[in-house]
Amino acid sequence: TMESSGGPYLNTAAVASPVGVARLLQVAFGCTTFSLVAHQGGFSAAYGTFCMFVWCFCFAVTIFIITCEFTRLHSCLSISWGNFTAAFAMLATLMSITAAVIYPLYFAQFGCYSISCKVRDFRIAASVFAGLLFIAYAVEVFLTRAKPGQVTSYMATVSGLLKIVQAFVACIIFGALVNDSQYSNYVATQWCVAVYSFCFVVTVVVVAFNVTGRTAMLRCPFERFVVIYTFVAILMYVSAAVIWPVFCFDSKYGSPWRPYQCSQGKCPWDSQLVIAIFTYVNLVLYIVDLAYSQRIRF
Repeated sequence: TMESSGGPYLNTAAVASPVGVARLLQVAFGCTTFSLVAHQGGFSAAYGTFCMFVWCFCFAVTIFIITCEFTRLHSCLSISWGNFTAAFAMLATLMSITAAVIYPLYFAQFGCYSISCKVRDFRIAASVFAGLLFIAYAVEVFLTRAKPGQVTSYMATVSGLLKIVQAFVACIIFGALVNDSQYSNYVATQWCVAVYSFCFVVTVVVVAFNVTGRTAMLRCPFERFVVIYTFVAILMYVSAAVIWPVFCFDSKYGSPWRPYQCSQGKCPWDSQLVIAIFTYVNLVLYIVDLAYSQRIRF
């Protein structure tokens, strides 16, 4: 005789709950977006390849999450599922909004001058669905975020979500650094690169420890480690926020204005400006992170 199990094998809440509905919309919008681009919209160069990677990557991971939750297979995985889904939702939100800005900026147009009107229509439609995809991921972040006084996964807290944003901003800085930023000209700017690299690595390690559920391996309480690291990161970013603009835009070392001979897309000054802006962005993010790290419980 067969014995009844303790509960149903399939979790209908994985697709019927508000978060489940948001994930189903993510799958629909993501599939529609890259299908439109692959069929007629087209893409080229590194920008187009990045957008296609974002849509395909987010689609694949979202399908994986829905499948695991619907079949309850996530309980068999040796990871912290709540931290994993919260971290991915934030990462997908950042990646999808980047693609939603880049693709129409470089590929969409209202006229039919250099491309056929059919291709134009497909690109506009893909841009619209790319924006809807970003909204769907942002809704999931809103629904799963930690509420005040709620005990939850670290990555669902403001501090945890900010870790993903900090790492993403650091990737933007790295992209600008390798785009002929001339950071090797001075030891001071090399120190700034060391700051960006150190903080990025430690932030990724913090996220990885939470997603894998290995925070207990640390010799000190995880909350204390996060607060100490965030404070150190603020001090390091303050130094970079002072040093980088001086050695790039002061007339003694660089140029306070964009050189006239710089070509579009291949100007070191442009990369230096992007790095300076996002250095201040990350500094603000770390300060906000420190403020919230004092109050979280998870």
